[in-house]
Amino acid sequence: MMIVTSLLDTDLYKFTMMQVVLHHFPGAQVEYRFKCRTPGIRLAPYVEQIRREIHHLCTLRFTEPELAYLRTLRFIKSDFVDFLALFHMSDKYITVDAAPSGNGEIEITVKGPWLHTILFEVPVLAIVNEVYFRNTQPDPDYGEGHRRLVNKIGLIRDDPALAALRVADYGTRRRFSRTWHEEVIIGLRDRLGDNFAGTSNVWYAMRHNILPLGTMAHEYLQACQALGPRLRDSQTFGFEMWAREYRGDLGIALSDVYGIDAFLRDFDLYFCKLFDGARHDSGDPFDWGERIIAHYESNRVDPRTKTLVFSDSLNVPLAISLYQRFEHRAKLAFGIGTNLTNDLGISPLQIVIKMVRCNGQPVAKLSDAPEKTMCDDKAYLAYLRQVFELPPAD
Repeated sequence: MMIVTSLLDTDLYKFTMMQVVLHHFPGAQVEYRFKCRTPGIRLAPYVEQIRREIHHLCTLRFTEPELAYLRTLRFIKSDFVDFLALFHMSDKYITVDAAPSGNGEIEITVKGPWLHTILFEVPVLAIVNEVYFRNTQPDPDYGEGHRRLVNKIGLIRDDPALAALRVADYGTRRRFSRTWHEEVIIGLRDRLGDNFAGTSNVWYAMRHNILPLGTMAHEYLQACQALGPRLRDSQTFGFEMWAREYRGDLGIALSDVYGIDAFLRDFDLYFCKLFDGARHDSGDPFDWGERIIAHYESNRVDPRTKTLVFSDSLNVPLAISLYQRFEHRAKLAFGIGTNLTNDLGISPLQIVIKMVRCNGQPVAKLSDAPEKTMCDDKAYLAYLRQVFELPPAD
């Protein structure tokens, strides 16, 4: 059984960004690179299996029912769906090899037009995960997974004080397997009821009549470092182009591409009013929430009208703690990924595919978690820090 069988088996924000690329940056050329942050993981023995799965991915096309579903999403435009009807992923843009160091690691590089490579990241990560766990955990303890899932659901559902807490599934890229991911989503839908907000996965949203969720990812604002008129204005340029495309819809701004200080400097009164809220994805979430609320208040914007989205390494107890801290002070949303879709008593992989170049120029994220920075050009990182008035790296 092949791992990815539908091009919709990815996160919604890949499509929302892809639509912006089609309409505003159709000629952009990019490069992405894979990294496994978990030490000592040997993926090289599975290179051929990964290649076979990716080759199958590149044979897939959007079906008519899938295209019809995308047309029902209010923010997806008809010409974009027409483009997707012709679209397919191509092997020529991706390479998978054992690392030359011989340490068991692998190298995955995606390089080509942004419009034709943007959809690789999520399914390729899901493929690497599932291939690895198929080989290393041939007899997984799904009973333990179910026990853990039911316990998490009970923490929310059984507490009347959490009636307004809503969590979403953000776990496609690091899931244990496709079938387990679907079981988790069905369990959340059936047991959590109104506490389940939806899923980032478009395929399961369509199959199970669940709300698909997502706006922008780091790669979008990173690419704007090369696509905007001036590096210092790249964050505001990215927000402006997003607003030009969506006219007030999909209004959650990602806040950690340059860290919270740089975000708040750029997120002025105009953006405070224009966007519906912001998403946290690195650094201390409690500090982040306090600073975002204070920023809204200093700009004479009522934070209770805005949404704070938390999505960084979340688990249910942390989501509950954040809810209790910020309840009634702002609208809240929680996206939980790996802790929902890869929690069977086995350590999950910490793997990523990040954009490292756009139009031949290095691009990078300078988040509030330094270990998340991924760029092989130290001079560019230093320059980026200088431009955005950030302290030098340790």
